[in-house]
Amino acid sequence: MGQQEKKNKKIKLATKSAHAARFMPMLEALQAKDELNPVIKTRVEKACGLLDENIHLYPNDFKRDTEIKEIWDKCGEVDGETLENDETEYAIAGRVVSYRSFGKVTFFHVQDRSAKIQVYAARDELGTEAYQRFKKTDIGDIVGVVGTLFRTKTEELTVRTKGFELVTKSMRPLPEKYHGLKDVETRYRQRYVDLIVTPKTKEIFKARTAIVREMRDFFDEKGFMEVETPMMQPIPGGATAKPFETHHNALDMKLYMRIAPELYLKRLLVGGLERVYEINRNFRNEGTSTQHNPEFTMLEFYWAYANFEDLMDLTEELFARIAEKVTGSTIVEYQGDKIDLTVGKWHRVPFHKSLETIGGVSPEVYADYEKCKALVKEKGEKVVEGEKLGKLQAKLFDILVEPKLIQPHFIYHYPTDISPLSRRNEENPDITDRFELFMTGREMANAFSELNDPVDQRGRFEIQVQEKEAGDEEAHFMDEDYVRALEYGMPPAAGQGIGIDRLVMLMTDSASIREVILFPLLRPEVG
Repeated sequence: MGQQEKKNKKIKLATKSAHAARFMPMLEALQAKDELNPVIKTRVEKACGLLDENIHLYPNDFKRDTEIKEIWDKCGEVDGETLENDETEYAIAGRVVSYRSFGKVTFFHVQDRSAKIQVYAARDELGTEAYQRFKKTDIGDIVGVVGTLFRTKTEELTVRTKGFELVTKSMRPLPEKYHGLKDVETRYRQRYVDLIVTPKTKEIFKARTAIVREMRDFFDEKGFMEVETPMMQPIPGGATAKPFETHHNALDMKLYMRIAPELYLKRLLVGGLERVYEINRNFRNEGTSTQHNPEFTMLEFYWAYANFEDLMDLTEELFARIAEKVTGSTIVEYQGDKIDLTVGKWHRVPFHKSLETIGGVSPEVYADYEKCKALVKEKGEKVVEGEKLGKLQAKLFDILVEPKLIQPHFIYHYPTDISPLSRRNEENPDITDRFELFMTGREMANAFSELNDPVDQRGRFEIQVQEKEAGDEEAHFMDEDYVRALEYGMPPAAGQGIGIDRLVMLMTDSASIREVILFPLLRPEVG
């Protein structure tokens, strides 16, 4: 049956209510998408019955005075006899998530943002007319209940309904209680339903909020200033990544969505704001996977008169504090591994040393351009004409080293070829004072002592421009204004970016980045 035929097929309801016409556009739209079913029809019929009785389906006058967790905190340990003698009434509101009717009495659970609790409704206590209206309640409806507390024969703390009000009528059924949303794409696409039926999901995002709050507290205590920098930029900078493009109509200019806030934050160091941080949204025009979302969140901070080794110490302190706060321990379980974030337990390995001791590549191979290129190809990775040795070494690292870094590892002294914004090492200009943090087989952070020599920076940008012209879409743009800022003088400094999404994955034992982003980017729905 075609879409138009589905839409034109007559919809029959078991009601003659004049209010039925109100729901027809919704029902027709559902029918056209093959989503109309008897359960939805029954809900519409109940809704028509309520409207016939002049009951508002979406009122906004119920006054809640207590969240459910407050009841548990106050009365969770109180015995039944004491509760029976307590006439305190509580007005709660939330979604009906279970419903068991036994004729003249009904038990159901109401869930708000804080907790859920059982509620008892009886015809003899509410009255026949009110109870019949109450019986039109469905799982998924949002209701208001006024009542006292008691314990059932099984000792479950329960609210005895004295008054009841429909607050919001739910027209679609929730997923079946014991199965929830099994299809992961549906869970991500319909996060609003996932949050209702999957308790762990709600806990993940509560943890995410706690992590971000702890980050702010940490840097505020260290004397850093939180700032905001542009998300639309005339020149995308601060990372090697392909940007999203947009256009400003009034100014008639091309703009790019931010790939990193780095160059703006370092401009602030020039201006005298010596310790700054930003919790920022970034956008990179790349594929999606369990580790990547094109829109993601980072913490980025800059610290004048510090170097990359200072940042290693600070990072250990930060991660250990967050783990302790969010999980209760500095040892975090992730996908079967126990990750030890205790300060002082982290590994520090030079980049080239890691190729040798962890990746099993001898210096004779990784230091020789032709041999290194041959090995990269042997491992199935493409080599672009004109790629520098450092980039080839980085590809070997990604294949042979990164997956093995389960415990926290600072890999430092990266090749200058792949570090266009990092300060050269004083003793060896072919490497930079830069580190990347790895654990659970993936990168968690990138940091370095900052390059504040404007002449060196201009030269690095020019090399990046040449690489872009040669076809590298992720190479850095030339940023004349940033070079001009450095020409005024930026103090020696160190800066770091930490992926918040991946940090939340670690702290909540989530295997996919989509589990920790409320609305991850997905392909459009088909049909």
